[in-house]
Amino acid sequence: MDTLTKLNVFVLVLSAVLLAMACVKADRVRAWREGINPSAPEVPDASFTVARVVLVAMAGFGVYTALQGFGVSDDLAWSEGELTSAVRGATSDLDGFTFQVDQADTPLYFDDYKSLIEDKVAENGGGDAPQTGVSAEPSATDTPAEANLTVTAHGTDKAFCTHIVRTRSKAHDYTPPGITGGEGTLTFAGYRLTVVTREGAC
Repeated sequence: MDTLTKLNVFVLVLSAVLLAMACVKADRVRAWREGINPSAPEVPDASFTVARVVLVAMAGFGVYTALQGFGVSDDLAWSEGELTSAVRGATSDLDGFTFQVDQADTPLYFDDYKSLIEDKVAENGGGDAPQTGVSAEPSATDTPAEANLTVTAHGTDKAFCTHIVRTRSKAHDYTPPGITGGEGTLTFAGYRLTVVTREGAC
C-alpha cells in the first residue's frame, strides 16, 4: 500500500470516528462531564446540535476528500490487468516493427529499446491507465542484435520479460535523395524486430 493510499484510509477512519462522536447522546456527554467535574456548567441542547452539525460536516468532507484521493491514487498507479493488457499490445505493435539505423548503428526513430518499449506500453495502456510509471530495464548482456528487458510499472508487482531480436531487412533500407534531387549516396540500413514477451522478470 503506497503512502497516498494509506493517507486516504486514515482520512476515512477519522471520518468514521467523527460520525461516531456526532451520534453520542447529550445525556451521556453530560454524565461524563459531571463525573469529571461536578461543578462544570451544564451544556445547553443548542450546543450539542451545533457540535453534531460540525462533526457530520467534517466527516462528510473527509469522506469526499478520501474518495478524491483514491481516484488520484488510481490514476497514478497501474493495475495488474492494465499492465498485462498494455504489454501484450506493445508486443503486438513491435513484433515486425521496421526501422533504419545511421552509420553509427543508432536507430533513427527511437533512442534505445528501453525507451521504445516504455513508450509503447504507455501508449497501449488505455484511457484508465497512467501514462507514466512504466520501466523497461535492460539486461547486462543486451546487444543491438538481441536484448531482454524486464517490464514493470508503478502500482503492481507484475513483471514481464520482453525478448527482442533484430534482423537485417534490406527491403527496408532507406536512401534519401541527393542534393541535386537524384538518388543519394548514403543508405540507412533497415532492420526488423521480432518481439516475444513472457510473464516474469528476465
